[in-house]
Amino acid sequence: MTVVEDQSAIEALLEQPDTWEPLAGPVDRVERIETHAAVVFLAGDRVLKLKRAVDYPYMDLADAARRGRACRAEVALNRRTAPSIYRGIRPVLRDGAGGARLGDLIEDPDPDRPPEGPEADAAVDWVVEMRRFDRDAMLDSLAEAGRLDAATVERLAEGVAGFHARAAARPDFPADAFARVVEENLEELRADPELFDPDVVARLEARSRAELDLHAPLIATRTRDGFVRHCHGDLHLRNIVMLDGVPTPFDAIEFDDALATVDVLYDLAFLLMDLDHRGLRALGNRVFNRYLEITGDDEGLALLPLFLSARASVRAKVAASAAAAIEDEDACAEQRRAARDYLSLAAGYMEPAPARLVAVGGLSGTGKTTAARGLAPDLGRAPGALILRSDVARKRAAGVLETEALPAGAYSESATAAVYGSLVTRAQRALAAGHAVIADAVYAERAERLAIGEVAGRIGVRFDGIWLEAGRDRLVARVSARSGDASDADAAIVDRQLGYDLGPLDWTRIDASGGLEDTVSAIRGALAGAGRGAAARAPSRPAASPVDASQ
Repeated sequence: MTVVEDQSAIEALLEQPDTWEPLAGPVDRVERIETHAAVVFLAGDRVLKLKRAVDYPYMDLADAARRGRACRAEVALNRRTAPSIYRGIRPVLRDGAGGARLGDLIEDPDPDRPPEGPEADAAVDWVVEMRRFDRDAMLDSLAEAGRLDAATVERLAEGVAGFHARAAARPDFPADAFARVVEENLEELRADPELFDPDVVARLEARSRAELDLHAPLIATRTRDGFVRHCHGDLHLRNIVMLDGVPTPFDAIEFDDALATVDVLYDLAFLLMDLDHRGLRALGNRVFNRYLEITGDDEGLALLPLFLSARASVRAKVAASAAAAIEDEDACAEQRRAARDYLSLAAGYMEPAPARLVAVGGLSGTGKTTAARGLAPDLGRAPGALILRSDVARKRAAGVLETEALPAGAYSESATAAVYGSLVTRAQRALAAGHAVIADAVYAERAERLAIGEVAGRIGVRFDGIWLEAGRDRLVARVSARSGDASDADAAIVDRQLGYDLGPLDWTRIDASGGLEDTVSAIRGALAGAGRGAAARAPSRPAASPVDASQ
């Protein structure tokens, strides 16, 4: 880190309890948190954030004007996702004794224009004023305490998908911008051979450049088609907090629009990588699948290994910068270890597992979706398999909420055929992009089973068909206990399905009458068997699926 200006007088001001009385009332103590880019002060119900006078290759905050611009941008950008947190900015002024004092709050700073007035003109620096929140409510704290759950991360995925849909598209953005990010990462990693193993960096470099060359047309197409937007840019657990029960991103990148103007999947990749790095791939898979359920953005899956690797590389170099800024030897050593871990992760993402297709079928109540979610994190490349669920596809096709019950007409033979056709289409697209897929549907008709198996044959990947079974009482109990689920199945539908003629069933049969762990363990055993579960091919196809077959 290159510190280019002495901010000690300002830091001393912000550490004094008396400074905070006009803002937050009397306070006993002021907490201080340092990062590579800022010094954050906390007291009472307020936070003041001072941007460091630093000059990194990727961040230039060398003078007060740049820091003021970054403060204004921080408030404007973060109000897109967390308006209640960001109160405004304050100028820092010189006092008569050669020290510093705070000016009045500017509640609505214009990100494109400096404030006007005597205080703004006299400002020697700027701070962002924020509402303080409970540190334990941040998602990294919840993760460390083992309290981050699937419901929370799925709600987060929904929020991120909505934010990306609203974010300003930049089809005019340079199509080679991401390639430059990768090259800058590699340059900084190469520059520190003592910290970063040169052999690992060389392998990462070779694979990254090969992937960039291979996918340059896709990157350009996605830019042109509006998938490059002004996103968050720094979307990891430490920058997300639970506010009023809602996971709320904050602290978006504000110092350089180019670093936040990215492909939406690259923005998401930071969150997926962070969960993976913390050993929470199962939660990352839930985020990934919920986001893709909403957006259907299968076309970008081919870029995911590169995006994940670049995000881990960014964290590697940031950890290295943080280590250089820390005087405490133990803390410095911890950051250096983290930097090496991130490099290892970045290299690993560029050696992805092969794609494969698993179809999980069975009557309603056999636990197909629950089993698919248990299997998905361990299949294929990070963050695990894409789950394609017929119940969700049917609701999407009907244009209703997933929890909204559909009329009988939505389960006609033609509607059911269209749903199964959409699973085939999406599975083929994801597999062609190199991603593993789990297709979750009843698959009561042999034609449906053949169709999904043939996808794997066309792409040239392994296919496994899994058929879950359980007794009637177990099936009825499960469908009766559901709430807030995309399936419309009930006891009457279970009884109707039990009368189906399934025809020849050559998928691997699994007893799903027990608990989830037993079922998933049995499926894993079947998937581990070489060549098990391959779909048979028939010379002719039977008639279309009966009504309710996809529930």
